[in-house]
Amino acid sequence: MPSIKQFQVTFDCAEPERLARFWCEVLGYVIPPPPQGFATWDAYKHAQPPEQRDAWFACIDPSGVGPRLYFQRVPEGKAAKNRLHLDIRVATGLVGEERLAALEAECARLLPLGAVHVQTLYDGNDACIPMQDIEGNEFCLD
Repeated sequence: MPSIKQFQVTFDCAEPERLARFWCEVLGYVIPPPPQGFATWDAYKHAQPPEQRDAWFACIDPSGVGPRLYFQRVPEGKAAKNRLHLDIRVATGLVGEERLAALEAECARLLPLGAVHVQTLYDGNDACIPMQDIEGNEFCLD
């Protein structure tokens, strides 16, 4: 039987630390400790050559279950719809109005963080809410 591989999800972005902190709030993730030999992330950043400062940032699931999220600065902006997106599972097992209410409550929590509500899809039983993060990456509340 093949072994299960660990993986991380990598985001190309303009502002890695800002986007990482947004996703920490969305998912309940945390910023990991700075690299070995550095007391703080600021100390690590200042030790880097200017062109490498703020080139990447990461966040992790404090329980160790979810994948690490890695954010890397790229020069180009987002040009098209994502071919892959995250579904944030906040209403698993719920149906109808109860499901819709749970999704709408999470949407309302994320809007002040800078998320964008794209639309609400609801057929009377099932629902999801497509959204965008602070750099325009699509994700769904599910």
